[in-house]
Amino acid sequence: MENKVKRAIIMAAGLGSRMRPVTDEIPKPLITVNRKRIIDTVIDGLIKNGIDDIYIVVGYKKECFDVLISKYPKIHLVENKYYDSCNNISSLYVVREYLDRECIILDGDQYIYNDLILTPEFDLSGYSATWTDEKTDEWLMKETDGIVTECSRTGGAKGWQLYSISRWTKADAKKLSQYVQIEFENGNRQIYWDDVPMFCYFGNFKLGIRKIEKEDIVEIDSFDELVSLDNSYEKYRL
Repeated sequence: MENKVKRAIIMAAGLGSRMRPVTDEIPKPLITVNRKRIIDTVIDGLIKNGIDDIYIVVGYKKECFDVLISKYPKIHLVENKYYDSCNNISSLYVVREYLDRECIILDGDQYIYNDLILTPEFDLSGYSATWTDEKTDEWLMKETDGIVTECSRTGGAKGWQLYSISRWTKADAKKLSQYVQIEFENGNRQIYWDDVPMFCYFGNFKLGIRKIEKEDIVEIDSFDELVSLDNSYEKYRL
């Protein structure tokens, strides 16, 4: 493969409101699931794959993330002061200067079961995805000859369901930095950062798909999903 990830950007600034009441006390990425913090599965997976230049974007209850420094002394915490008023484009905006080399961008609230999905080698920029024949409400990509041709925000069927793990070549990372800055500073602050390459500037990127399996990763999107993985949180229903 032509490219190799040299830096990781982990998004961890959000409110995690769909995980309340647990997130009233702690940021979502720091929640422990079966005795392991969610974000630790991400960091450990990156380090096992030789990716140890790691920037974590924090916002909500940012002081809680200091606990990570003793375990991972080489990580960098970057504050997103816009986390409570803007969408997550703000998180990539505050680390745009670090998008100057091959990188992987991923969310800190995904539970990684298979470290192999974080391997550093890649050819084209693009997102990890699973094929689905069934209807999904998640973002769904279509491709021709390995190149993404379109993406639906509202989902669909018979396509590639997008996951929040993406790799970017040095050239594309720099473009991403530039375009995020343009959109954010022009007031387009209520979009996902993924809207920038997938919709706002889609024609300026040549994106591929990195196949993963559904069993490799879990995106914990609600309190009920958390309880289904770790029933110790059932007590929060009381």
